[in-house]
Amino acid sequence: MFEILSDGNNLNRILYGLFVSIKISFISIILSFIFGIIFGILMTSKNIFVRLFFKFYLESIRIVPILVWLFLVFFGLSSIVNLSSFASAIIVFVAWGSIEMADLVRGSILNLPKHQVESARALGMQEMAINRYIILPQIVAQILPLSINLASRIIKTTSLAPLIGVVEVLKTGQQIIEASILKIPDAPFYIYGLIFILYFIACYPLSLLSSYLEKKFRY
Repeated sequence: MFEILSDGNNLNRILYGLFVSIKISFISIILSFIFGIIFGILMTSKNIFVRLFFKFYLESIRIVPILVWLFLVFFGLSSIVNLSSFASAIIVFVAWGSIEMADLVRGSILNLPKHQVESARALGMQEMAINRYIILPQIVAQILPLSINLASRIIKTTSLAPLIGVVEVLKTGQQIIEASILKIPDAPFYIYGLIFILYFIACYPLSLLSSYLEKKFRY
């Protein structure tokens, strides 16, 4: 493995590919968390058309594979709007992460004791104030462990991005393997093994954090 990584700038290419993966994941996770909270509150709206829209949105994301969405956005939407493969990946991962987060928020809101909101309304609090001071602090505590798991899933799913041309860590690894396999037949084992370790390093701390938060907020 050291022979492959020391050849040219392969190590720097792997690290840059990892940076691209982390960049896609970080942007997607932050935006998904923000939009997810907003969408989750809207999913509890009394307006039936709003609820039906988000139900269709949720089911379409869950039923259709993420890979198909990547192809639809990159090859379809980019023909109308000039989108890079990187931007297309961000759009799909944010669309997926946001509605998954929104469903967590919706469930948390519905599980809140109804008398809290009713008492706040009886005291004359506006809906915005109720959302900000009563609902939001409680749902954040409830969904935080689950949102960490979602973040881990987003990081792992970025491995689909090379299929629309994003040169991240997996694509870089494939390029290095293709250039080295004649000289080093075991190159796929070493490179994919290294990528496995990098993904493990990125995701395992999130798994530990999720377990810690779940225990902390359980009691």
